Formats: sequence, structure tokens, C-alpha cells
Amino acid sequence: MFGTRARSHATGARFIDPNILARMDNLELVARTVVDGFISGLHRSPYLGLSIDFAEHRPYMPGDDIRRIDWRVFGRTDRFYVKEFEADTNANFSVVLDISRSMDFGEAGIRKLDYAKFLAASLTYLSSRQRDRVGLVTFDSEIVDIVPPSAKHLEVVLHTLERARSTRGGSLCEALRKIAEVFRRRSVIVLISDFYEEPSAMMSAVNALKQKGNDLIVFHVLDPAEINFTYDQPVNFEDLETGEQLAVVPDALREQYQTMLREHREMIGRLMGDNRVDYGFFDTSMPLDLALFKYLSNRQRMSRVR
Repeated sequence: MFGTRARSHATGARFIDPNILARMDNLELVARTVVDGFISGLHRSPYLGLSIDFAEHRPYMPGDDIRRIDWRVFGRTDRFYVKEFEADTNANFSVVLDISRSMDFGEAGIRKLDYAKFLAASLTYLSSRQRDRVGLVTFDSEIVDIVPPSAKHLEVVLHTLERARSTRGGSLCEALRKIAEVFRRRSVIVLISDFYEEPSAMMSAVNALKQKGNDLIVFHVLDPAEINFTYDQPVNFEDLETGEQLAVVPDALREQYQTMLREHREMIGRLMGDNRVDYGFFDTSMPLDLALFKYLSNRQRMSRVR
């Protein structure tokens, strides 16, 4: 699949190697390519709204889906009304992106930060197409940039993503508590990070973003080398956050490392689930539109039963 476009006979979606996306020099083009790739495989537009709670009725208009007509109201009034849901209204949608130095790592041909930028740009582009107000917050140990949600801010968000760089170490917990104060209106928030923090402390900070009824989605991004630890020669590893170096014999530590990382991921996923936070894991070698297609298809199905 990697390095080529593969067609799924089940969905008709096209899946693109992230290394191909990395060679594009325009983030809006990347976003449009990715979104067109997976949206073609969905039976209807992916659902990203805040909720599907019933809000109100409005008169039927030509072109409305007749499945949304409230027949009970018709029986009482002899007039056609359709049900409006909160998801039908424009939402505030913001990406909160970790740009700390650990995100600068990449041995799969693309850095985690670039993959995360593609994720952020694609979701922002999709939300803007749905007429949502879009925004962005980037952070390391502090808030770096803020683009407040607006219907006119797609280009500003994409430009801010383009120039985002990993220059400092990060403190996820400290930064998220400060970021939580930024969101004063109910929003859809997508948090993207590699989550190298102690899970329980991190969860406390993540929960701060859920205040005021925010709908929180978490994307966990790692490089395949971090997951599989496939190194086969003794080497000095450098902590990108602190600069500390450590001599390692990979064969002696591989099994222990893989076990620790698996437990770390499972703990994060479990805590997110317990706290009703949507969680998606992304391997940067995975075609981005395939990853998003799977995630958003599942979110669309879940939205129907919430």
C-alpha cells in the first residue's frame, strides 16, 4: 500500500502514502487531497458536530431529507416540520497541537510533527467545508500561537500550521491547563500529541479541556520506530526534549521497551475511554486518509446512537 494509491473495492476510497503528502509544498493542497480521498468512501459527509441532541423544529423546505420529518407533529398540525439537531448549527472547531521537540522525530520518512500538521489541516479543512468556525492552538511548554475560531480563519490556521516549528521541550500537563482557559465557548477540540507524559497526570490536564461541555477528541501520534524499536546495532539515543544521551544495546531492551510502550498506550486509551474522550492512535506510516476514514466512519456510526 505504501508508495502507491490503493483502491478499496468496499468503499472506493483512495489511500495515499504520507511520504507522498510530505513532498507537497502546500498544506491546503494536502488537506484537500486527504479529505477528498476519504470523503469519497463515505455514504454521506463525516459527522464532526458537537452532539445530535434534538434542538427544535422548523418548517419543511424543498430539498430537506424527508426522513427528518416529524410525522407526529404532522398528525397534529397537518403541516410538515423537520427536526433540527444541535449538530445542524455551526460549531466552534479547534485543533490543539503539540509542537514540542519530541514531535520532531521521524524515521518513517515523515516527522511526527508533519504528520500531525496534515491531520490538523485535513480536519480543519473538513470542518470549514461544514461551515464550522475553525481555530488552532499550538504549544510546547507554553502556548505558542492562538488562532481563535472563526468562519474566516481557515487560511490563517493553515498558515500558522505551515510555520509551526519544534524548537523547545514541552510540558503537556502545564500547557493544557493554560490552554483550557482559552476556550470560553462550547467547542469541538482535537488534541494531537505523542503523549510522553505520565498517563494519570496527563488525564487530569486533558479533563480541563472538557470543561464547559467541550467535545474532546484525542489523536495519539507515534513513529513506527518508537512502536517497534527495530534498531539492531548499539547506539546512543538522545532525548529530544532534554538533550540527554544514553548508550543502548537494542537487543537487550527491545522486549522490555515494547511491553512498557504497549502498557503506556493501553493506559492512555483506557483513561480516555473512562472519561468519555474519543481516542485515536496513529502510526505515521499509515496512510493518513485511511486512518481518518476509519476513525471518522466509526465516529459517524457512534453519533447515531448517542
